[in-house]
Amino acid sequence: MLQDIADGIQKGLNGKSFEGSLKFDCGDDGVIVLADNIASTDDRDTDCTIRISRENLTKLLTGKLNPMTGVALGKLKISGNMGVAMKLGQLLG
Repeated sequence: MLQDIADGIQKGLNGKSFEGSLKFDCGDDGVIVLADNIASTDDRDTDCTIRISRENLTKLLTGKLNPMTGVALGKLKISGNMGVAMKLGQLLG
């Protein structure tokens, strides 16, 4: 369930600052939005959108899917502000 993933991201955000807003769009499974240092499943407009399957999102967040490899293989598509996506990489790293 996406709420469980959002909760895990929220734990990872504790004590860290994430500037900008980002949405993981998992299609029919829903969305996870990172904004104002909060991870939620409430859809809204964001600076950057990453289209990704729920399965690949889990792999991305656990380090089993490299973001650049994911883009190259078409497993994730980034639209909007690429700088925000790069900040996410630093946050997860």
